[in-house]
Amino acid sequence: MAEQLTSMLNNRSLPGCRSQLSRRPRIEQAERRLRDCARLERGSSLIESLVAAVILIIVVAGVLPIFVLGIQTTYAQGDVGTRVTEYAQDKMEQLLSLNKDNIISDGFNDATTDTTVFPAAVNALDGTTSCTGASPNICGLGGASTAATGCGPNGTGGGSFAPGSSVGSIPPAAPVTYFVDYLDTNGNLLTSSAGAYYTRQWQVSLDSTSCLKTITVVASSVSAGIKGGAVSMKLVAVKAANL
Repeated sequence: MAEQLTSMLNNRSLPGCRSQLSRRPRIEQAERRLRDCARLERGSSLIESLVAAVILIIVVAGVLPIFVLGIQTTYAQGDVGTRVTEYAQDKMEQLLSLNKDNIISDGFNDATTDTTVFPAAVNALDGTTSCTGASPNICGLGGASTAATGCGPNGTGGGSFAPGSSVGSIPPAAPVTYFVDYLDTNGNLLTSSAGAYYTRQWQVSLDSTSCLKTITVVASSVSAGIKGGAVSMKLVAVKAANL
């Protein structure tokens, strides 16, 4: 029987059967394609999803510190940096206009205006501050020069400020009474360093001619809570006698 079928196929006696046999490889190929498509459309298994989630968590955990550092740096350089600049400028303006705070002083030779309190206290006017103008209780701009100068009618000397010397201090580790004040997070004056978030220190230097004073103000934040340490701003200005 098998030999007869083979002979019939070879002699093309059954063209329909030969056609079906010739299409069989194409049918099997189509079936394989259908199985491949079904495999692709079935989605991910639970294990595959869990593996993908673990990989994602590991990647996020690795880059998360970078985002945290960026937020902290932006805060330090943005908000805090703006505040220390503003606070330093406020103090500088106050020191440059001491003759307005102390009506009995020409400003340049002021030694009795305590600017560490608000409003500024003048010992000679109300006695509310221990800043008498005599060492070591000197405040303001350090007082008059010890030497007589040619800087107008107020350059007669007789003060306690030696030419070429300085009063006050700007290093954070060496604050000087009457030349440092402390601020809270909102910039309000505090009576001591307890709870301070910002500090302001200033120094006044008298030149060799006793006609010019260089005022240096440094405002800085405390290092606690600020990534990378304290943020500070330093301002320098020169005040001339009788101005």
